[in-house]
Amino acid sequence: MKIKSKNRPSRKSLLIIIDFIIFATVYLGMAFCYVLGGKQMTNFQMISILIMIVFAFILRLVLGVYSGIWRFANSAVYLKLVIADGAATVASYFVSYLIYMFCVFFKMPYIPGEPNFLFFACYASIALILTLGSRFSYQVVSAMSDGNVRGDPDDSSKIGVAIVGAGQTGSMIASELMYKSSSRYRPVCFVDNDPDKVGKKLLGIKVLPADDDIISRLKSLPVQEVFIALHELSSEKLNDLHELYGPHFKIKLYDFPIRDGSGPSDKRVIREVRIEDLLLRDTLDLSSHISSDFYRDKVVLVTGGGGSIGSEICRQVAHCHPKQLIILDIYENNAYEIEQHFSRKYGNTLNYVVEIASVRDRERLDAIFAHYKPDIVFHAAAHKHVPLMEHSSCEAIKNNILGTYNTADMAEKHGASKFVLISTDKAVNPTNIMGASKRMCEMIVQCRNDSKTAFSAVRFGNVLGSNGSVIPLFKKQIARGGPITITDKRIIRYFMTIPEASQLVLQAGAMAKKGELFVLNMGKPVKILDLAENMIKLSGLTPYIDIDIVEIGLRPGEKLYEELLMQSETLSATDNNLIFIEKDTPFSRAEIDNKLALLKSALEECAGGFAPEKIKAAMHEVVSTYKEPDEVNLKAEEAVEMKQTNSQPTSAFSYDAV
Repeated sequence: MKIKSKNRPSRKSLLIIIDFIIFATVYLGMAFCYVLGGKQMTNFQMISILIMIVFAFILRLVLGVYSGIWRFANSAVYLKLVIADGAATVASYFVSYLIYMFCVFFKMPYIPGEPNFLFFACYASIALILTLGSRFSYQVVSAMSDGNVRGDPDDSSKIGVAIVGAGQTGSMIASELMYKSSSRYRPVCFVDNDPDKVGKKLLGIKVLPADDDIISRLKSLPVQEVFIALHELSSEKLNDLHELYGPHFKIKLYDFPIRDGSGPSDKRVIREVRIEDLLLRDTLDLSSHISSDFYRDKVVLVTGGGGSIGSEICRQVAHCHPKQLIILDIYENNAYEIEQHFSRKYGNTLNYVVEIASVRDRERLDAIFAHYKPDIVFHAAAHKHVPLMEHSSCEAIKNNILGTYNTADMAEKHGASKFVLISTDKAVNPTNIMGASKRMCEMIVQCRNDSKTAFSAVRFGNVLGSNGSVIPLFKKQIARGGPITITDKRIIRYFMTIPEASQLVLQAGAMAKKGELFVLNMGKPVKILDLAENMIKLSGLTPYIDIDIVEIGLRPGEKLYEELLMQSETLSATDNNLIFIEKDTPFSRAEIDNKLALLKSALEECAGGFAPEKIKAAMHEVVSTYKEPDEVNLKAEEAVEMKQTNSQPTSAFSYDAV
């Protein structure tokens, strides 16, 4: 690691000193030329030169000429220097002419000669040429000292790369790879489909056509990796590129560290392709100033605040400057992690507190609500794993249903303005206890449309990367050498990222009025088989050769597809064209109480939780849409969702490099 000396001048100061020396040298040179011609430079010409130097430095500073790193400078930086000096020439001539006219108008004792624009242009041109020469020389010397001289094809110690996209983004990464001393890569060629670029050279590197022979061409060159460097890149286009280059080369993206809307940095980096990048839709941007302003100075409580979704909701709320954030969770390890995250990031600037509690415990909930008086409640605490809840169905009733009922009661009792339930697409015509329990939770929320508290629910699909989701499971299986296990090769699911899910929840909370059920337009569902194959490819391996994919059969309660969230005849639009409201006739409070009584009775008959058939029977009675998995799976091929996934078109392949 290099430590900068305190006595060492800054790069900006050094450049200013060099430029001042250049201006002084040109002045002395012009003065000498005047002497050789038998003339002498007038005092007014000397003053004019001084004015021009002052203008030049001011404009260079304003345009940021001294702010960049010149060893990586491109044509745009050189153009700024030319513009600054050109403007300084015109400005200094104009000021000098005004001084001359002032002296003439007021008949001053000393009237200088009329300024000659050629004099200004000559001085400025010579100074500019010398300045440009010094900068270019510095770039060349820096490149040579780093051993990164352009066009060094024999540098076998570096990884040869082909850059897809010969536009501005591609030229930026090529320049960085060639001149950055720490670079492990050497650009070998560009690939583009623009006929005006194909066959030509960019930064001394040849541009190859993106035709049917591109793979064989690249294999004949010392190319080991392919960098995708396109200005705008959709998931469909990236998927096409990955299908083309992935089987033959390691692929990387020149992109922002995060593409999911959760706060990317301003600097692009070379990074691996992630499975989120290959979703069959672009990541949705659900950020909103309206929702951000809504949560400012509010007391917000998040149950299940240490979980995947709950913790991200807490992070998003923290960005909105709440009055206080209460993180409630029964699992202390998760709660501790989010607490430590906030401690590192915010210190004392965020008012937050962690409460370890169970939503089953009404007395504990009552005490917490009475103490903090939350304005807004996000209820994310729930058991969510389908097979586990099939086996331990009593716990799904206690935690999901009764826990929701308890939390809703406390929000209403202590005057919360809004209550938002986190639900799932598995609540739509459920085939398992977990999905049926979440549907019952929705009904508990919707029946309170007469309350002063605005109750609502948010329903979305599988969340990529959440605890226990399929992505972490596949990663572990690939790391062990396989095989990847999937329950059925036909199975499909809707997917969204954790930031998408949390932003949807926040927007729904801001929009909620009375008993709404919010759903997100998540595009088309994704085949789990495609997901598994893509993850294997992203690991640099070949499906069914390096890593096998094994079908193990559907788990208890699992169905082949989750039904469409977007039913046009039952949905109404919101101000956000990605968020819709499901129209559903709510049950009355009395009807919900009767349903809860049936479930509590079944719990009492459960003999300590080992009679799941009684819970299942009670659940069928209280949730009319609850069906057995075979009822749905035997007719799966006729479902719109399955047909839609099987008929997904392949997107047109083009680069559109900028």
